[in-house]
Amino acid sequence: MSGRFGASMRLTFAARRSVALFGRAPARLVSFAAQAQHAAAAFRHRLMDPVPPREPWLPDLCRLGRLATMLGVAELVIIVIALAPAADAEWTLTRFASASGFALWLALTITVLLCVSRGQLSRLTPALGGTLAVSMAALIAACGAAMLYAIDSSLGYGLVAESVRLQRFALGSAAIAALIVAIVLRYLYAVDGWQAQVRASARAEADALQARIKPHFLFNSMNMIAGLLRREPEVAERAVLDLSDLFRAALGAGKGESSLAEEVELAERYLSIEQLRLGERLQVRWRRAEPLPWDLPLPRLVLQPLVENAVLHGISRIPAGGRIDIELNADADTLQISVHNPAPAPRERESAGPDMSNMGIDARAGNQHAQRSIAHRLTFAFGPRARVTGRWHEGYYLAELRVPLR
Repeated sequence: MSGRFGASMRLTFAARRSVALFGRAPARLVSFAAQAQHAAAAFRHRLMDPVPPREPWLPDLCRLGRLATMLGVAELVIIVIALAPAADAEWTLTRFASASGFALWLALTITVLLCVSRGQLSRLTPALGGTLAVSMAALIAACGAAMLYAIDSSLGYGLVAESVRLQRFALGSAAIAALIVAIVLRYLYAVDGWQAQVRASARAEADALQARIKPHFLFNSMNMIAGLLRREPEVAERAVLDLSDLFRAALGAGKGESSLAEEVELAERYLSIEQLRLGERLQVRWRRAEPLPWDLPLPRLVLQPLVENAVLHGISRIPAGGRIDIELNADADTLQISVHNPAPAPRERESAGPDMSNMGIDARAGNQHAQRSIAHRLTFAFGPRARVTGRWHEGYYLAELRVPLR
């Protein structure tokens, strides 16, 4: 590291010296020296920046559920062996209990060892690291079988059949352990890859939803602010601050989880800007049935898109406007959020309201796209009990969001 850093410093010194020597030289030489200095600075910057750690590819066996999987598979193998027809020995209850204890002990030992060595094995390639993990499991099984065979022979318990020799017992146990570990690791590796793809898909849908929200909302907000600058500069300044806070909360607060309180605040800031644009046409009524789980972790942008749809596909398409009712209530098991607003009939939405096709927005599909994206991300975060529904009835549209609390 020190040698590479010294090389970059020497390159920087040479570049500066070139600039000093060729200060009166042709422009091409000066440009070349400046480019060399810039390259040296970039090289030094790359040396000083820490490299982010990679995610270990080896499945995490430290989880309680995966430990139970290993123990369950080990016991299943003992049951299969006990049920298989064999002529060398009869399976008694004592032999079955001792075999189960031995298999569970091996499974627990191998799982703990792979849990501890996960970071070191993940530094290798998957092929080499997986082979080494299976070999470690086989070695532990062979050593454990040899110890059990020696103890059983010395004490004369008869747990191991007399016809089974030490070599066969040790190698057979090692082969079974290696096969089980290889199958379980491959299965968990595939599960981890699938879950990573699902997370990436949910993140991509959230990014696509943000990209869909930004163009037309920013376009309308900036037009509204431009119209207020001369007539009401104080109101325009407040709108700029609200718009800044809204985008900072929606896009600049990282890509982690949000909370119910943050989602409600985000929706309130959005509605405050839209009220400035629509005036008396937009009325909002909040109903909060306390106590509410304000710290409940939620995916980002699960409430604001529903509120935006109520404005975009409902209030803004009705000349007289209307009122949006937003209700939040929770019981012991479920958080329910509903957004109720007047809206034209689904067949009338194509002709009602302004034409926004030049901004890349499909008014017919925007509502459904937002609800599908929210439902997908909530299902990934909370399971199939999370629901997002929407229906139109007699001039009103109701969007409901249900999130399990347990």
